[in-house]
Amino acid sequence: MDTIEEIVTRGVENIIPNKETLKKILASGKKLNVYLGIDPTATNIHVGHAVPLRKLQALAELGHHVTFLIGDFTALIGDTSDKDGERPVLTTEQIEDNFQTYKKQASKILDFSKVTVVHNSEWLKKLTFIDIVKLTQHFSAGEFVGRELIKKRLQEGKKVGLHELLYPVMQGYDSYFMNTDIQLGGTDQTFNMQAGRTLQKDMRNKESCIIANGFLEGTDGRKMSKSWNNAIWLTDKPEDMFGKVMSLKDELIEQYFLLATNTSMEDIENIKKRLKSGENPMVIKKELASIMVSELHSKKDADAAKVSFESKFQKKAPLAADIPEFKTKETKWKLIDLLVETGMVTSKSEGRRLIGNDAIEINGIGIKFQTSDITIKSHDIIKVGKKKFIKIKII
Repeated sequence: MDTIEEIVTRGVENIIPNKETLKKILASGKKLNVYLGIDPTATNIHVGHAVPLRKLQALAELGHHVTFLIGDFTALIGDTSDKDGERPVLTTEQIEDNFQTYKKQASKILDFSKVTVVHNSEWLKKLTFIDIVKLTQHFSAGEFVGRELIKKRLQEGKKVGLHELLYPVMQGYDSYFMNTDIQLGGTDQTFNMQAGRTLQKDMRNKESCIIANGFLEGTDGRKMSKSWNNAIWLTDKPEDMFGKVMSLKDELIEQYFLLATNTSMEDIENIKKRLKSGENPMVIKKELASIMVSELHSKKDADAAKVSFESKFQKKAPLAADIPEFKTKETKWKLIDLLVETGMVTSKSEGRRLIGNDAIEINGIGIKFQTSDITIKSHDIIKVGKKKFIKIKII
C-alpha cells in the first residue's frame, strides 16, 4: 500500500468532502497546511488519544506544514462534543501546566522538530465583538442544538450554556486563520471541523478537507476510561503496558495493531490471516505487546517486560486444565460481586482488603479499584492472592 493510500484509509472513519478529493490534493505536490488541535484539559494521554497524533506524524513525514494547536483560548470554554454536561473552566496556568505534561507524552509519537506548535489565544483574543458577530452569521443555532448530546441535555432539562454555541465558531476560525487544507480529529469533532470548512468556503472560497479518525476501544471493548481500568496510558511503565495488552479481548487484536502501532498494513494483513487460521491469540498478543512497548519505550524495555510477564503469570499459574471454572451468562460485573460469586473471597470486606493489598489479578494484570465495573470473557483467569485461581467460561 502506498503512503497516500495508507493515510486516507488507515484508522479513518470519514473523509469530508470525500476520499478522492483528499487523495488528489495529497498527490498534487503542494505543501499542505495540516493541523490537529487539542484543548489541554487533562494531563494524561492514552493510546486512543494518540491515534490522530500518529496521523499527524505521517503527514509531517511527507513534508507538509503540520501544526499542533494548543487550544488555550478555546479551553476556557471547553468542548462538549462528547460530554453530557458543561466542562469545568480552567485557568490559564492550569492549561499551560497540562500542556507541558501532554507534550512530554505526545513526544513518544510526534517528532516536534517537524511540527509547529501554536496557541489559538494568539489570534482569538484579538477578535473584537463585531468580529465575533460577523463570524456567527455563517452558522445556525438550530444546527448546534440539533446535535445529539446537546438535544439530549435540553430534553433532560440540563443547562446548555450560551457560550457553548461559540466553541465551534472559535474552532472554525482557527482553521480559517491558519488557512488549513486538512483538519484532523476524532469523529466526535466532525461538527466543529465542519465549521472550519464553512469559513474557508464562505470567506476564502477554498475547499478544505477533514480526516475523522476512528476510536480505539479499551482493553475490554468499552470506551477507554480510567474508572473502568481499561485504558493503556502512554505514562504506563513497560511491564504494566505489556500486561495490559495481554489482557486485551482477542477480537481487538487487529484494531490495536492498526491504531496503536506503526506496523505495516502488509504485516497486519498477515496477522489477520494467522488469527483466521486458528493460531493461538496469546502468541499474537505477545507480539503486539512487544511492539507497543518498543515504540513507546524501547526494545530493551519490551524484552524485559515480556520476561517479567511470563515469569510472573504464565510460569506461576497452574495449567489451564487444572484451574476450576466459573460458568456465567453475565459478562459485566462489579469486581467485588464477582469475587464473592466465584467463591474466591468469603465476604465483600475480605475482597476490599485484598484489592487494597494489590492481591487481585485478571490475566496477570493487577486490579486496583474495588468499585470497578469489569467485563469478563471466556478463558479469563482470575488470581486471588498467591494460590487461588479460577477460569471464566461464558455460557
